[in-house]
Amino acid sequence: MRTFRRGCNSLKSRITGFTLLELAITLSIVAVLAGAVLVPFVAQIAQRNTVATERTLEQIKEALLGYATATGRLPCPASAASNGAEVFAAGGSIANGNCASFVGFLPAVTLGFTPVDSQGFAIDGWGTPQNRIRYAVANQTVNGPGGAVVNPFTRTNGMRSATAAALAGATLLFVCGSGAPSADPLVHCGPGAVGTGGSVILTANAPIVVWSAGANAATGGVSVDETQNNFTADRTFVSHTATTVPGNEFDDIVTWVATGNLVSRMVLGGQLP
Repeated sequence: MRTFRRGCNSLKSRITGFTLLELAITLSIVAVLAGAVLVPFVAQIAQRNTVATERTLEQIKEALLGYATATGRLPCPASAASNGAEVFAAGGSIANGNCASFVGFLPAVTLGFTPVDSQGFAIDGWGTPQNRIRYAVANQTVNGPGGAVVNPFTRTNGMRSATAAALAGATLLFVCGSGAPSADPLVHCGPGAVGTGGSVILTANAPIVVWSAGANAATGGVSVDETQNNFTADRTFVSHTATTVPGNEFDDIVTWVATGNLVSRMVLGGQLP
């Protein structure tokens, strides 16, 4: 009997040892397989959110063009406290186009754009409160045949007063391939972008820029390029492909409306001769 028990105990030890080893190997295999599955899954989610955001931004551009065609002006940006409505400065109105700020959130409620979050703001594919769509509208004075037109894009008939030709030749909002500190307080394209080569100026004549802060909106980008897409008085924005290089991360999704496209739609809508 004792011999049998010793044999059983010995067998049990061998079985237990084998099971733990097998378990360790199994867990290792599962971890590898899970990683192989998880990485593509995370990438698929990111891609889905990016595509959804790009689609939303295109819809927003159409909404802005439609609004301009119907009203003869572009809306002011919304503020964080305006629940998706455009905000004028004190004494500002559609008659003078004086916005509280010319860079802020998309005024989705004013545009009648949907869907929006519970506070009335359009959001991108990531859907967090930090992912509300941003919007900038040009406030540069344009010299038309009849003289200087202040806030030509946000005042009723301001674009008509400035004329299509003057708008097409005006320097408005910049969108560049990179950003950098600059002696110019308003233009911050990459090194040498203004006149000496270097960073690519994608446009210097955008009346409208709309953008998403991307996947890292909640934490905020710290790279020069991402901090360029902010709510300051600066009129330069940056757009390029996403990068995860430490210190130079960039995942903003930026688009704009060209002055020619805006003018064409205004002409078709009877807002411009």
